[in-house]
Amino acid sequence: MGSTSDLPIMEKAAILLNELQIPFELQALSAHRTPEEVAIFAKAAKEKGIKVIIAAAGMSAHLAGVIASMTTLPVIGVPINSSLDGMDALLSIVQMPPGIPVATVGINAAQNAAILAARILSVSDTELGNRLEVYKNTLKEKVIKANDEISRIRYTFKTN
Repeated sequence: MGSTSDLPIMEKAAILLNELQIPFELQALSAHRTPEEVAIFAKAAKEKGIKVIIAAAGMSAHLAGVIASMTTLPVIGVPINSSLDGMDALLSIVQMPPGIPVATVGINAAQNAAILAARILSVSDTELGNRLEVYKNTLKEKVIKANDEISRIRYTFKTN
């Protein structure tokens, strides 16, 4: 995270990664205020066994791109809505120069970043793939249940 103020958004990713039994680190590193610490983290990540990095930041949102410039690991950027409805962060993350790709999810979409990271990891981890399948079915069941509850609501002119 670019700062601890991003924690309420990134906690959604942490909760899902934990639920899927994926070990993860949670840190506040700023591309602008702690560039040396970002470099140390990015350059050592692969050696530490990290396989995917989720980097969240708001405003100019350079964290994901800076990390991606220093590693060959997949980097997923989460633009945080801290100003300009998050569009500044979204554009900062998605407009990377050739050779420095950063996968980007929607504004404040930390949960989708966790799912994407899990999908990347599941390519070589069958058990994780099975847990993802269970998670996906849980989402499906929630929608089916909600639709069933909606079907019981009665109005004079409701046709279903």
